[in-house]
Amino acid sequence: MSDEFLHKAYGFEDPEQTETFYDDWAKTYDDEVRKNGYLTPGRCADALVSLDPEKSSPIIDLGCGTGLAGLAFKKAGFDIIDGVDFSEGMLAEARSHNLYRDLWQGDLSVPIETPHGLYAHAIAAGVVNPGHAPPSTIFNALNVLKPGGVLVFSLNDHALADPAYPGAVNEAVDAGGAELVFKEYGEHLPGTGLKAEVYALRKR
Repeated sequence: MSDEFLHKAYGFEDPEQTETFYDDWAKTYDDEVRKNGYLTPGRCADALVSLDPEKSSPIIDLGCGTGLAGLAFKKAGFDIIDGVDFSEGMLAEARSHNLYRDLWQGDLSVPIETPHGLYAHAIAAGVVNPGHAPPSTIFNALNVLKPGGVLVFSLNDHALADPAYPGAVNEAVDAGGAELVFKEYGEHLPGTGLKAEVYALRKR
């Protein structure tokens, strides 16, 4: 199966390199990850649904890419989804699917600015890992949530092998800013052998 971009998708040295790579990949991204059995968006949606959330409240998809997570959450019954991504090419693809209320370009490694204020819940599926979004993304994501809101995100095997990523999860919990309410290790991209832990943190 083709993995023209997928096997190159980790370990970028700077934000400009990341943005260019994803702009170039945008047109073929969905086909390539689906051929490799991409399961994390659906796993994240299932995780949030298991916590019995209010589905009519707005949620934000962080690192939304072409909209695969947005599609999974729409199918799960969430009505209002906004999205932010670093790549304008990816955002153009996401816009074409008409899944989102609003989409804008943004950098998850810095405090996240949203035109709609705080959210009930946030998603970061397949985003928080080396070369894409740093461990600080977890804290930036919690900051866009209302108290009681849930952040659902994944750490793939690359991120789990870097102590800074699970360390950030532990720090968020130990500092009292969040409660770990879901954690499950499972398939991420079966076609590549890559797995991921899906987490849910409830903001205190």
